[in-house]
Amino acid sequence: MSTPPLTGLLLANLGSPAAPTPAAVRRFLRAFLGDRRVLDMHPLGRAALLNLVILPWRPRRVAELYRKVWLPEGSPLLVHGRALAQGVAALLGPATPVALGMRYGAPSLESALLTLYDQGVRRIRLLPLYPQFAASTTGAILEEVYRIAGGLWDPPHIEAILPYFDHPAFVAAWVAVARPVLDEARPDFVLFSYHGLPERQIRRSDPTGRCLTAGCCDGDDGGGRLCYRAQCLATTRALRGALGLGEGETTTAFQSRFGRIPWIGPATDREIVRLATAGVRRLAVLSPAFTADCLETVEEINLRGRAAFLAAGGESFTLVPSLNGDPAWVAAVVQIAREGRG
Repeated sequence: MSTPPLTGLLLANLGSPAAPTPAAVRRFLRAFLGDRRVLDMHPLGRAALLNLVILPWRPRRVAELYRKVWLPEGSPLLVHGRALAQGVAALLGPATPVALGMRYGAPSLESALLTLYDQGVRRIRLLPLYPQFAASTTGAILEEVYRIAGGLWDPPHIEAILPYFDHPAFVAAWVAVARPVLDEARPDFVLFSYHGLPERQIRRSDPTGRCLTAGCCDGDDGGGRLCYRAQCLATTRALRGALGLGEGETTTAFQSRFGRIPWIGPATDREIVRLATAGVRRLAVLSPAFTADCLETVEEINLRGRAAFLAAGGESFTLVPSLNGDPAWVAAVVQIAREGRG
């Protein structure tokens, strides 16, 4: 009787620079923004924008931002990612090897996949640490993993798990993390902030031609399971209900705009100021597009967002920590991985 192939779990995230220095940030941005899925434009235009506009000036400023959030053990995204992988490995046991890989930076997806392969793994469950699907995030991970696996003489079977934006275990993990923080902070209002995307990328992934039109993101299915904005709104609805929040006590916004092209909205930085000027005094922010705290949550929201809210008249600002390596999230990852579906 033949032995079934060993199954492993590959956790995948975006990645971060190796150090908070201009040189390390430049290498990271070259890889990240050089991806055709991230800057989805003509290759010549992308090369010109990257080499003539972004890389000569942006790395120094971004390195300064990373220095504000850097931990003794490394970037927050990597530190929390390692804690999650260790917790999941302990819960799954040695029969299911676990590896963490980053699309850009270290540990790379290639090193993570080959680590599993060298342990005899021939079936890999791939869990992108992006709850909502976007071609520029999850799509970029899938493309790279398939490329790496296809280069092996005996390619492993890849089972991608997507998406899990309203999975009961994902929602329960967020409730476990957020409930104690909200109970202590007693906010007047809760803002759900998600990473933004250019409108053209949303439309490019839409087979119906209805994206970004009135009502297209309504409904339990978010108007289509590959619509990133619809999935974000579905996550808000699920978390709002699970946390017992009224519809009038929350709103959804999108952060991290880049460049001059139209991005999906409303914009988080503008909403933070608007809420303060509208009379909200105690604001709490959840960022359910991020499963680990990173530059976008710690610096963009908790430092810049907090300062903007207080300057506009707010009195109390609370960032709910991300899922990171919380035991509830570890258990949720194991459940989602075992079910093999989002």
